[in-house]
Order: sequence, then C-alpha cells, then structure tokens
Amino acid sequence: SYKFYLELIRNGLYEQFYTEMTSGGMLPFMEPEVYGRSILECSSFIVSSAFSDPSMHGRGFVARLSGSTAEFLSMWSLMFLGPQPFFIDDKEGALLMQLKPALPLWLFENEKDKHRAFGKKSEASVKFKLFSSIDVTYHNTARKDLFGNAPLRYEIGLLDGSVIPVEGGVVPSDLAIKIRRVVFVDCIDAYF
Repeated sequence: SYKFYLELIRNGLYEQFYTEMTSGGMLPFMEPEVYGRSILECSSFIVSSAFSDPSMHGRGFVARLSGSTAEFLSMWSLMFLGPQPFFIDDKEGALLMQLKPALPLWLFENEKDKHRAFGKKSEASVKFKLFSSIDVTYHNTARKDLFGNAPLRYEIGLLDGSVIPVEGGVVPSDLAIKIRRVVFVDCIDAYF
C-alpha cells in the first residue's frame, strides 16, 4: 500500500523504502503478470463487460485525484525536495529554503556509465521542475546516496541571466522569496 511506502520515507527509512519500491511494490517496478495488464496502461479502472456499451468494454480510465495518487505525490515531494524545503528562521523570522532530497545513487546513474570499463564517468545528476517552471538540477559529485543531505552549495539562475552563488545548504531569505514567487528564477543547481 502506498500509505506504507509514504510512512517509510516520511520516517527516514530510505533504504527500506527503495527496497520495497523496487521489489514490485510500486507500479513502475511491478511485473505485468502481477498487475494484470501492461504497467504502461496505468489505468485507475477498466470498464467491465457488464457495462451497457460494448465498445467501452476493457477501456481504461484515469480517475480523479485518489488517495494513492496523493500519497505518490507526497512521496515524490519527499524524494526530491525533502520534508520542509521552505521554513521560517527561528531567530529572524525570515523565509529560508533548504533542499534535502532522499535519492539513492542509482537514480543518478547514466546507462552509458554502466558499460564503461575505463575513462571518466559522466556527471551524476538528476533534473526536475519546481513549481512547474524552475529547472532544478542535483549534481551528485560525491556519487553517493543522498538521504536527507543538504547541498554544499547552490547556484541560483535568475531570469535576467545573472547567476547567484550560495555557499552552504540554506538559501537566504531574499532568494528564497524569489524562488517562492517563481517569476524571477530560471534554474537552481544544487551541488552535493
């Protein structure tokens, strides 16, 4: 159940979460024979042969936002952003940002690197969109699991073309506000 997986990652049981997830517990890792149809179908429900319109029999539909969909989105958020990416500083009451993903190294691996015996491996990175518009790239220079680690530094690219370096794992208030407002920021590069 996705409730179980959500609680694993929510409580910091990262290795157990990824073991459960990849051993057939989540749809992308499930055997089609167990799922009962192609995992690419990913339908929430299939029209029964008891339905009055025979042309609809066997057709798959995606339902409204279900509990499992909401749980999966919560898992994705914890995997890529961490438990509290934006928070208020206790001392000054300022909005700050800190990304603390929970991503295993295998999500950073490049297929080409698996077959490369010699030579330099490509950069281990993962990219996603924050608020549907800000490109965020995690650069895993240490090539290790990132389980709740904050970045060593950030580079915040603004829409005016400027790039602002931030040393340490916390983005200061002026930039955190710009990121939350979305309209000023083009990209975030986080280096681990």
